[in-house]
Amino acid sequence: MITEKIALAEKFPVLAGLGSSAVLYTYVRGSSEEISPSRTWPAMLVCPGGGYCMTSDREAEPVALEFAARGFQCFVLRYTCAPARYPLALQEAAAAMAYIHQESARYCVDTSRIAVMGFSAGGHLAASLSLFWDAPEVCGPLSLQAAQTRPDALCLGYPVITSGTYAHRGSFENLLGEKSSAELLHRLSLENSVRPDMPPVFLWHTADDDCVPVENSLFFALALRKAEVPFELHIYPHGSHGLSLSTMQTQVRDRSIPLLVPEVAGWTALCSAWLARTLPGGTDPKD
Repeated sequence: MITEKIALAEKFPVLAGLGSSAVLYTYVRGSSEEISPSRTWPAMLVCPGGGYCMTSDREAEPVALEFAARGFQCFVLRYTCAPARYPLALQEAAAAMAYIHQESARYCVDTSRIAVMGFSAGGHLAASLSLFWDAPEVCGPLSLQAAQTRPDALCLGYPVITSGTYAHRGSFENLLGEKSSAELLHRLSLENSVRPDMPPVFLWHTADDDCVPVENSLFFALALRKAEVPFELHIYPHGSHGLSLSTMQTQVRDRSIPLLVPEVAGWTALCSAWLARTLPGGTDPKD
């Protein structure tokens, strides 16, 4: 397995001038003369959550390893958080997507099958990339090609979506800070920005999430429905915020925190099956 730690500002120098500290971690299979030197695999860019003030370990490497075992070349983006403001994290996510495209031969990636996955505030980032991949403020400063920044599928776990009544206020405060305005809050309340040409979406949430209310996923799903964007939505009746894999791999030291809900752990299999149906050619490798 190729495991690398890549400072994105070294690959995209403009990011350095914007104050970026983003790091991209790789969890990818190398090519094999024995198996097939030309084999390529679908890829997954993972955006951990953390309220735009940090990126959670629990939603980073464990998720990458889970989906690597399911046949994906995985990349984890540790994006720049507050006090950095919008659109820096989104520019970093776009740069990460472009980098995966540019290095696809070395990483054995099929560039027609690159998904992005995000949790909580990382879900807001992943969804923003899936909505604004061709926006001037995203591609322009880094001279990125929109064809290399659009994901082919979007997977969301308990995402921050809305800036309205059911918002996770802290995420938007950290994201926007002094840049906050009614116009920008409306645009970044992502149910307002759904577009028909965005990638298909897989969402899951718990009904009693008391941090990021389930209405975030429900509002997004309704907007997807109205725009005729394909989606699959799973609402589990119980489970606290931040479950990640909801297995022992993502349990915390304090076992009194209820982050192990066996019935929720099935979301990874559901998501993997959805990706197999959604991505062109499924999730099998291509020779």
